[in-house]
Amino acid sequence: MKGLIFCKRTVKEILRDPLSYIFCLGFPIIMLIIMTIVNESIPKQANMTVFQIQNLAPGIAYFGMTFVMLFACIQVSKDRNTALIMRLHASPMKSYDFILGYTLSVIIIALLQLAVTFLASYIVAIVVKGELSIPGMFMSMLSLIPSAIMFISFGMIFGTLVSEKAAPGVCSIIISVVGMIGGIWMDIDNMKGAILNISKWLPFYHGVKASRLMLAGEYSEMIKPLAITIIFMIATYVLAIVIMRIKLNKDTR
Repeated sequence: MKGLIFCKRTVKEILRDPLSYIFCLGFPIIMLIIMTIVNESIPKQANMTVFQIQNLAPGIAYFGMTFVMLFACIQVSKDRNTALIMRLHASPMKSYDFILGYTLSVIIIALLQLAVTFLASYIVAIVVKGELSIPGMFMSMLSLIPSAIMFISFGMIFGTLVSEKAAPGVCSIIISVVGMIGGIWMDIDNMKGAILNISKWLPFYHGVKASRLMLAGEYSEMIKPLAITIIFMIATYVLAIVIMRIKLNKDTR
């Protein structure tokens, strides 16, 4: 119950920031429109499919999860900076109440962003005469939840370890890495060498691939990338719990 109350408070704090609406609601729509226009200008002979709506929609939805990480990081670091967590820690609240509150609150933001992204994608698909199935979009959204939890874990880790001023800069590094080697803006599978190898060692490529395969209904092919994403989700979330508990206990001594 305490964790749910803290979750409600954190949601209100995040939604007070106008940037939350810009990134959650405006960003997916703007990127969909821009990249759809780019795709329409690419000659068919180029055989570039990464900006086609069936690949673009899950790619942008995944990229949007990186900003969820940013929300979590800023909120945790802000609460640490104002000593709110230390004051609440003196209350009957436990470490897991804080962790649960942050997780649930940002998951709500993530689900809202996913819903907006896929709704906008469906409208764009109708306009450009593309094909997006409603069941496929729903399954793709489900496949992105592990990635959302993973990015929330990154946000809690960075928010716990760095200051409020440094938090956005640290998150921007991850955002840039995801954009470059996650396969969102370029076809990683057709590349060779170091970029392909690095991409396959990190969870971002697999998360994007799983969501695209799920949207296409290729469920047998998505088992491996989804499994890898879930493993990274568990690892980062456990790490976030350990770091936050150690830091909270240390700060309140």
